Amino acid sequence: MHLETDRLLIRPWRLDEAPRVLDILSRVEVVRWLDDGEPDLLADLDAARAKIESWHAIEAPRGVWAVEVRETGVPAGSVMLVGIPDSDGLVQIGWNLHPDSHGHGYAAEAARAVLDHGLALGLGEIRALTHLDNEPSIKVAQRVGMRDLGTTDLWYDSPSRVFIVP
Repeated sequence: MHLETDRLLIRPWRLDEAPRVLDILSRVEVVRWLDDGEPDLLADLDAARAKIESWHAIEAPRGVWAVEVRETGVPAGSVMLVGIPDSDGLVQIGWNLHPDSHGHGYAAEAARAVLDHGLALGLGEIRALTHLDNEPSIKVAQRVGMRDLGTTDLWYDSPSRVFIVP
């Protein structure tokens, strides 16, 4: 998948970008929001390359894509459409950015483009699940027009705040 917005290119990660993936996914302040339990930090470039290869194997319309800032050519982070565990096929959108890319609106811009793309490809609804205290992600979900469904104990060990589109 390749999408373009005014400021961003949304495209598959390249193996030569493993150092940037490692820099993002070896940071507790990023990874702590991605799953339950202790953050599972990437340890080295081999792990980053394996992560990129695993993203390439995800079957469309799902995937994990680089959010490249056009002005710099540097990926700010990732945006993704992935399955919700143990949900019988439900899809969630997610995003994570390097701390040097926070505060520019990149997450919302990428999320809006990927939401539109996923819906156009026939995904009937897309959810966003956030940790209850992940205010930046809650604000992104609100900013892109997702409807707040409250909290749930389904799918993850900790409660999640659930947003949905359409």
